[in-house]
Amino acid sequence: MSRQEVITMPLPPHLRNKLLAAGFTNTGELERCGGPVALARETGMTPEEAHEVLQLLGERPPAGGDWRAGTISAATLFEAHLAAPRIVTMCRDLDELLGGGVATGQVTEFCGVPGVGKTQLGIQLAVNVQIPAALAGAQGQAVYVDTEGSFMVERCADIAGGAVRHVTAMAEKQAATGRPALAEAFRSGAVVFDVASLLRGIYYFRIHDYTEQLALINMLPRFLQKYPQIRLVVFDSITFHFRQDFSDMSQRTRVATLMAQQLITAAQTYGVAVVLMNQVTTKVMEDGSSKLVPALGESWGHAASTRVMLHWGVHDNERHAALFKSPHLPPGNVAFAVTADGVRSLPRGSRGGAGSGTR
Repeated sequence: MSRQEVITMPLPPHLRNKLLAAGFTNTGELERCGGPVALARETGMTPEEAHEVLQLLGERPPAGGDWRAGTISAATLFEAHLAAPRIVTMCRDLDELLGGGVATGQVTEFCGVPGVGKTQLGIQLAVNVQIPAALAGAQGQAVYVDTEGSFMVERCADIAGGAVRHVTAMAEKQAATGRPALAEAFRSGAVVFDVASLLRGIYYFRIHDYTEQLALINMLPRFLQKYPQIRLVVFDSITFHFRQDFSDMSQRTRVATLMAQQLITAAQTYGVAVVLMNQVTTKVMEDGSSKLVPALGESWGHAASTRVMLHWGVHDNERHAALFKSPHLPPGNVAFAVTADGVRSLPRGSRGGAGSGTR
């Protein structure tokens, strides 16, 4: 039976690197390793990770084939990226900063101090993911995972009411410009977009410790299969229990890395936007100064493809969003507001403002 090089196996980079560092170069060597426990001992993987690697041995291609049989072209990936719906935030400047809104099929992380608007933004996205396709919305549903008890259904209803008023105004504006289809769909009941339907479109999970959180993440693929209309998963916040419940930092790093990989896989496999709200901690620099950085440190830095820091302005009392990590977007900093109706642009004429509403 032909041997395949480890470097060509469809594995997460961190697992592939562990195999190569331990001296495993091809599948023949993996077959002789003695099973998942022995492989875990030799490579430093968890037994679950080693089992995942060895499972691939039964899926490798026949003699003369290679792992490229299951690949797709970069052109296809780019077309899928362009076609994927974005989830708007109701703040024009923030949407533009994110390239049109929060991307589906990717993991996006929003970090910030308490009170800066992370939960408000998470609820806003859970409502906005349900905007009809006729308004370039994702027309999906959301999963909201609450680890801190900060989700308030009354506030969610307020934000949903604001979204209903906004979308209704957009439909009426379309009708006034000779495109009455959406307004007629609302009137006929073909499209239902009201507070009750928006609240029904959010699946809420209250998580009390990291064990429950890991269990939820493990069952998430089955849940997404059962409810294929889901287009958004929000974790508010993703690191809360990991900062509270762990005394062994190396174990915490291993568990968090595996959790991150599971979320990345879920986003890519099911085409959902995974949004992680994260806390911040103070990092003391070599020169004695300090700055706020996302919780869990550098080991967590690869969990999200896009990272945004929410912070208060230095010279004003406004909320700001600073994009500091993205695979294709330039860094930027915009201001946004949290109103009775939810996340919005600043009023025209104010610092950083660009008018209300979305595109």
